[in-house]
Amino acid sequence: MPAFSILIPSWNNLPYLQLCVESLRRHSARQHQILVHANDGSDGTRAWLREQGIEHTASDANIGICHAVNLIGEKARGDYVLYLNDDMVVAPGWDSALERAIARVERHGMFLLSGTMIEPAGSGNACVVLSDFGRHPAQFDLARFAREAPALARADWLGATWPPTLVARSLWHQVGGYSIEFSPGMSSDNDFSMKLWRAGCRVYLGVGDSLIYHFSKTSTDRIRKNDGRRQFLMKWGMTQSGFDRYYLRRGQAAPADPLLPEPQASWGLRWQTIKSGLRRRLG
Repeated sequence: MPAFSILIPSWNNLPYLQLCVESLRRHSARQHQILVHANDGSDGTRAWLREQGIEHTASDANIGICHAVNLIGEKARGDYVLYLNDDMVVAPGWDSALERAIARVERHGMFLLSGTMIEPAGSGNACVVLSDFGRHPAQFDLARFAREAPALARADWLGATWPPTLVARSLWHQVGGYSIEFSPGMSSDNDFSMKLWRAGCRVYLGVGDSLIYHFSKTSTDRIRKNDGRRQFLMKWGMTQSGFDRYYLRRGQAAPADPLLPEPQASWGLRWQTIKSGLRRRLG
């Protein structure tokens, strides 16, 4: 049985997908099940997947991230499901670090783990490591990345919600995967994390030595985005920022036991609740 079932949605992004898969094959310590959904795939993605013998599904049009990961999620055989974007490159030891984290938190039953992204440009996100290994696969030196990335490891952090995200396959199916009302995908990660919270999950851990390079925005700039923040507010009765700050404690250093407590009553949380209620009434 594979260690992880890796779900990769891809939309005419063949050079990125090829590099992503090459890094998985080179830098993984364990055998994993690679599953790809080809949105459209007219750039040669479908033919390449067949040539490589990679399990996949396909659609003639771009059906977005939510539908795509749910389709390939049905084929998952591993005990754990990992959602990975096609514009990500894994560093050596990425999966071993996640397995060590699983061993630390599995006693809690439910958990969401994420690797730590390395990006070439600053976005103000304190959970992301800044280092430029290239802005396009043609510029990317995989050998240099393998040598230098391990030195960028950082401490574990709280509040993981975005890919690469790992959960038990049973938990993935328990909450129904990604919510298709968030198609094509803006805020679908946040919604998934909230569904886990409502199911009882209290571990959202960013693993500091599971490193993954992210080219960033290779597909999102090409789509008509859904208003995910508003959808999250209307569905859950709070803003994404409030959930991140008061529930998930996004960006805080992770203690030895990263189990999150229930949010403490505070003026900040009360004001967040008031603002969320007003915004919902205003639509």
